[in-house]
Amino acid sequence: MNNDGKTMEDLIEDLKEREKKIEEGGGRDKIEKQHAKGKLTARERLNLLLDENSFVEIDKFVKHRGTNFGLDKLELPADGVITGIGEIDGRKVAVFSQDFTVMGGSLGEMHAKKIAKILDLALKLGIPVIGINDSGGARIQEGVDSLYGYGEIFFRNTLASGVIPQITIILGPCAGGAVYSPAMMDFVFMVKNISRMFITGPQVIKAVTGEEISQEDLGGALAHNSKSGVAHFMADSEEEVFQNVRKLLSYIPSNNMEDPPEFEYDGTTEVSDEILNMVPTNPNKPYDVKRIIEMVVDEGSFMEVHKHYAKNIVVGFARIMGMSVGIVANQPSHLAGVLDIDSSDKAARFVRFLDAFNIPIITFVDTPGYLPGVAQEHGGIIRHGAKLLYAYSEATVPKITVILRKAYGGAYIAMGSKHLGADIVMAWPTAEIAVMGPEGAVNIIFRKQLETAENREELRKKFVQEYRDNFANPYVAASRGYVDMVIDPKETREKLFEALKFTATKVESRPKKKHGNIPL
Repeated sequence: MNNDGKTMEDLIEDLKEREKKIEEGGGRDKIEKQHAKGKLTARERLNLLLDENSFVEIDKFVKHRGTNFGLDKLELPADGVITGIGEIDGRKVAVFSQDFTVMGGSLGEMHAKKIAKILDLALKLGIPVIGINDSGGARIQEGVDSLYGYGEIFFRNTLASGVIPQITIILGPCAGGAVYSPAMMDFVFMVKNISRMFITGPQVIKAVTGEEISQEDLGGALAHNSKSGVAHFMADSEEEVFQNVRKLLSYIPSNNMEDPPEFEYDGTTEVSDEILNMVPTNPNKPYDVKRIIEMVVDEGSFMEVHKHYAKNIVVGFARIMGMSVGIVANQPSHLAGVLDIDSSDKAARFVRFLDAFNIPIITFVDTPGYLPGVAQEHGGIIRHGAKLLYAYSEATVPKITVILRKAYGGAYIAMGSKHLGADIVMAWPTAEIAVMGPEGAVNIIFRKQLETAENREELRKKFVQEYRDNFANPYVAASRGYVDMVIDPKETREKLFEALKFTATKVESRPKKKHGNIPL
């Protein structure tokens, strides 16, 4: 017995009662309201996300210290956020899950300290961190302590960037300053009709600007997946989003000192004859580059990232013979595969993630150049386009490029060219590597002859054909060593696998510096 006359059994019973009360969150009525909205509770979400019985909770008994505006009279179980360590497919992950049933999941001093503590632990252990956001925002009653809390989290997000993967799942409101932690993490997942993200809500916008818009249209899953590019993945349900997070983790290592997971593969390196008809020889005819990607990588392994945003470029994870790779590809079926402001940002950020976490980069090229226009120029295409050049140049992981068809001008250079450090550049026989397309080049080179010619159109066709014969092919670049090999399209999978094998031991250094100054 202790000094209070309680036995160990009494103390354990007291412990169990305390735990049970905390695990009930905001109580049965609040849980029912959460379910009525089509949402799961914070603990139900962790049960779906993590391997069964793998979760170890940390800081369950943390309490808030606020006394203003009646806070001292409120019990807030776990202070509105559940934190701990669990496993996904046997690999350890750090997690936090905000509990909307407890004061709307609002973030106060101790709530923030719990999240900061789990981020610190994830960094020390070298494991990914997954945050489930469902919060009304800052706990106003705690004043500046809430702002302190957000700042502490942002600082740790920055320290962890490029060291451990950071994934956020938005499963409710995420407004005001709260949006910036997800924005600094690597991948953002959202669910239709459940997720909301915005700096200022519809009411504030209407009061300030007079614009009327719904929460879903302003900051819902589709808005951030297709318009802003803030989110990378969109799901139809919470169950689906957790499966997608688990799938994503199968491609990436636990930290920047590890290699990505490899899977056993007993399949073939052969590619169907169908691939021979995928790319039209007519350079102006569109096609879906995703069909080529899916034929070249392991069956069913392609996981597209940013699927609904900047569709003129395709990025995502895949496997080739069980090896994890990142894919970057121009999409000729959308805006002819041009590079513009949004596609440059999208690809550059993805390339930098791959480089940070030791994942080889495979680039498929078919682009006529940068998108012309006043809006693009004034919007900063020079600055944004430079991000892609910077990202490829900075990357030291294996870089393998396949030129499928058009590779014109500055866009050719930007798309993982030999000049930006590509280790192996392959080209299909349909490849055209030139400063610009034949028609544009002829208009410049032969302008005077065409102006004075009687049979102008016939002469133009003749010049275009001559230019195409001399330059619009892979062999001039191959003769300079800018293309390492011209391959039969059916050999693409086999050649990529060979290149991945012999670049696996690649070591490349960069000048010593604190960090570069990417043109943000």
